Amino acid sequence: MKKKIEQAIKPFGKERGNLIPILQAVQDNNRYISEDAISKIADKLKISEHEIYGVATFYTQFRFTKPGDHMVKVCLGTACHVRGGAQILDRTEKTLNILPGETTLDSAFSLERVVCIGCCALAPVMVVDDKIYPQVNSSDVGKIIAKHRSRHKKE
Repeated sequence: MKKKIEQAIKPFGKERGNLIPILQAVQDNNRYISEDAISKIADKLKISEHEIYGVATFYTQFRFTKPGDHMVKVCLGTACHVRGGAQILDRTEKTLNILPGETTLDSAFSLERVVCIGCCALAPVMVVDDKIYPQVNSSDVGKIIAKHRSRHKKE
């Protein structure tokens, strides 16, 4: 992983203004920003790790824990909420035994609650990785998760 971190930050100069693009590049390469990455970025930019965390935690796009192999997103935007998005999220939490922002113990799934996916006409919507599941109902959730869990076991 250290090599991937070094490759991500190599193209950038040592200016403080490169912090956010460096954080984005590291996360793109590693799926999250590790403590090692923070340390290497601090060394490169000659700023404290605390300052980096201060900037990075301001933005919701940055993750500091390794996500699961499959990202599950449940939309709770207006259209999805009105059509049962909260029930979909509740069923997903129970099926995976995690809350939004958490990862299953086997690292197979991470769960996110999102405000809008942009598929309002298909509400309620659930997304696993890049696959959109339209007009989901509570009974669909277990089937969707099982489908991706079986793929996870094959990988």
